[in-house]
Amino acid sequence: MQRLLLEARAAMASPNRTARSAVVTGRLLGIAFLVCFATGVYSHLLQEPPGWMRFPTRPVQLYQVTQGLHITAGIAAIPLLLAKLNVVMPALLQTPPVRGVLHLLERLSIAVFVASALIQVVTGLLNTFQWYPWPFPFRQVHNALAYVIIGSLVLHIGTKLRIITRYWRARDAYDEHGRFVPDATVGSDLPDPGREARPASATASRGFVGRLHRWIDGAGPVAPADATGTDGADAPRASRPDERSSATADPGAASDGARQRVARRGFIAGVTAATAGVVVLTAGQSSVLAEPFNVFGPRQRHIGQNGLPVNRTARAAGVLATATAADWALTVAGPAISRTFSRAELVALGQTEARLPISCVEGWSQMATWKGVRIRDLLAAVQSDPDVRVRVTSLERHGGYRIMEMGPEYTADPTTLVALELNGEKLDLEHGFPARIIAPGRPGVLQTKWIERIEVIK
Repeated sequence: MQRLLLEARAAMASPNRTARSAVVTGRLLGIAFLVCFATGVYSHLLQEPPGWMRFPTRPVQLYQVTQGLHITAGIAAIPLLLAKLNVVMPALLQTPPVRGVLHLLERLSIAVFVASALIQVVTGLLNTFQWYPWPFPFRQVHNALAYVIIGSLVLHIGTKLRIITRYWRARDAYDEHGRFVPDATVGSDLPDPGREARPASATASRGFVGRLHRWIDGAGPVAPADATGTDGADAPRASRPDERSSATADPGAASDGARQRVARRGFIAGVTAATAGVVVLTAGQSSVLAEPFNVFGPRQRHIGQNGLPVNRTARAAGVLATATAADWALTVAGPAISRTFSRAELVALGQTEARLPISCVEGWSQMATWKGVRIRDLLAAVQSDPDVRVRVTSLERHGGYRIMEMGPEYTADPTTLVALELNGEKLDLEHGFPARIIAPGRPGVLQTKWIERIEVIK
């Protein structure tokens, strides 16, 4: 088993699988996770706000930007995570696999981090397509896993801090020929791409196949088993910056350095192309600039009723009959009195126009022109101060967002409307006819459609 592990580890040795590569990919992945965490927490707080918290209503596109960043960074994290796993793959094949209690705990923490990260990005991606092939509630689990990932990331950085600081800068990682310089004092588990110790059985292959493999790897002729004094294994190469002079005496140093540079640049170019590709080809669902390149985004802007995509249909919400009933009326309940308004009476109150985006948690968003009655005017009609918290109830009879609460920062805002028109047309049934809520800086799931009641929360 030890021989198999060593052979597999030797086969994985590559200029792309070094401590420096791990630091570079880890930095990019860490940035993506931090952006996702910050924007995700903001989105979660908007949907489940503490009673004391107030949210900004300006700029009106705030949630459009933060959630667009959240989904874009999450999609970018997928190729970055795969690249990071590719880089550190040889570290999984250590022998012995566990060297003590602390090493065991470190490896367990990495296992938790990798598993939770994979689950997070996969379920997050499926959520953008509104496909939920699992029995647990997505939003609560997604939020909980975010804290697990950040906590295990902090622990991982702490345990690898010596390696990170040692290889943070490229000039400290390579010699003058471009070869990676391993430093055994920092405790990296990744092999030296130039002279990884290999068991004799892994390097003793001769003949055409052996020569072909050595030509591909850029390795020299097979050394006799006793040439190194380590049973066919290469002696450790110079591992500190002040020992580089002995390494550069090798006549093949220049060609070896050139080979390593080409391999590194090819790997970086591949990761960059993959990351840029998935971002550009999906960001168009939330970005005007990338809209022409939106190939894989689950929503296309300007396509749908009223020129706006539809997330939840009237049929799925079960409101086909109730939303189109002739006796529909909106009940507004104040602290002292209540009133009901038919759609015609709402129109007669006078309408206000507002340019507000619809921004969904799945990442797509679009600016639109809305027309309707201001919430503050409806509250004034029931003798209520506009600076209050309200509860809005939909005609839907099931669903996690059938009842929504809205804080005073939104009810007092002059652009928060009970919308009756969208993009110059009567509100379509799929977009919430006969009336819906639209407010600045809120997730689309909280812009309740097919509303039937607004009440002040005392």
